[in-house]
Amino acid sequence: MTQRRSVAAAADPSLFEETGELFPGASPASALSIAMLTETARDILEGAFVPMWVRGEVADFKAHRSGHWYFSLRDETSQLRCVVWARDTRRIPAPPDPGMQVVAFGRLTVYAARGEMQFTATALQAEGDGLWRKALEATRRRLEADGLLAPERKRALPAFPRTIAVVTSPDGAALRDIIAVVRRRGSALRLVLVTAAVQGETAPEDLCSALDQVARWGEADLVIIGRGGGSREDLWAFNDERVARALAASAAPTISAVGHEIDMTICDLVADVRAPTPSAAAEIATRARDDLRTRLTAVGGRLGASIRRTLDDAAARIGDGSRSVVREGERAVRERRARLHAAAGRLDALSPVATLGRGYAVARDLDGTGLSAVDEFRTGMPYELVVRDGVVTSIVDHTVKAPDRESA
Repeated sequence: MTQRRSVAAAADPSLFEETGELFPGASPASALSIAMLTETARDILEGAFVPMWVRGEVADFKAHRSGHWYFSLRDETSQLRCVVWARDTRRIPAPPDPGMQVVAFGRLTVYAARGEMQFTATALQAEGDGLWRKALEATRRRLEADGLLAPERKRALPAFPRTIAVVTSPDGAALRDIIAVVRRRGSALRLVLVTAAVQGETAPEDLCSALDQVARWGEADLVIIGRGGGSREDLWAFNDERVARALAASAAPTISAVGHEIDMTICDLVADVRAPTPSAAAEIATRARDDLRTRLTAVGGRLGASIRRTLDDAAARIGDGSRSVVREGERAVRERRARLHAAAGRLDALSPVATLGRGYAVARDLDGTGLSAVDEFRTGMPYELVVRDGVVTSIVDHTVKAPDRESA
């Protein structure tokens, strides 16, 4: 008893005087259990330190199959065991790499089961944008391996869509900007809002659900997904792999319009067209009546010019053809005239009139039948003798037949 009293007194004489041996841990009889000690230490430690940010280098990182992350943070002289529970890892872009300098937000506590002091982190940031860049690159590589970033899978947008599905928040500036552009350009199309949260923990699930609604509806000619500008954390839902795959699976062509022109997300890489802002997406998706009128005027001008060229070419061909016809006609007339003259010469040479002109005469009876042999004449028969300049009527007095030349 004396020894126990001396130990307690040495620890805190005033405390021993007030409570005696019944004070917890003051004597073997009031010894604390390990669980009570570690739990008491945890309560004291957690009460002494408010949640805070700490800085260090990551070491001994291990991702447990339960989803928890275990690692140490260390500097030149000390180290601290850390844990991130599975429920909190969803808010961290990617697991840290060993040797990475990070800052962690959490609470200092005691892990009672092992009696170890540890830091329970609920947020983790690498210096610069290390974790964000790592998560982004990992997602991009997986999508690229599946061919979802290939340029050849990009589809052309419809020139004049009738129905556009807009996947965004109903309260954001993106929707107002798109509506303003459509009204200003006077495009006769239908905008259908499919609401979704565009930031926060529920945003990826909301965006996937909205894209699924558009797919099941099946009447959209074009899909615009996006939101206005924001911080990297605000835009992170559009880097979620689930959202990117849902966007890539859309049957209708897609435009991604997330943030401002300098922002680039995974959805921008997967969509058929990336617009720098929601307003630009509406400009790309619509065609104003003035634009259509300009295009029609240009087409009309080209058509008129083509018709004029066709008519000019036809007129030229007709002119050439006419001249060719005239030339061919004149040549044919000359050839026919020459042939006619030749025929006339031959006819003239064979003409009885020409024969008469050379001093010959032709005998014929009174009926006009030609008489060419002595046997056709009879004594006392009247006949006519046609000479060069007239007709002579005569009567046959007698006939003399020429001797037969063959017999002669």
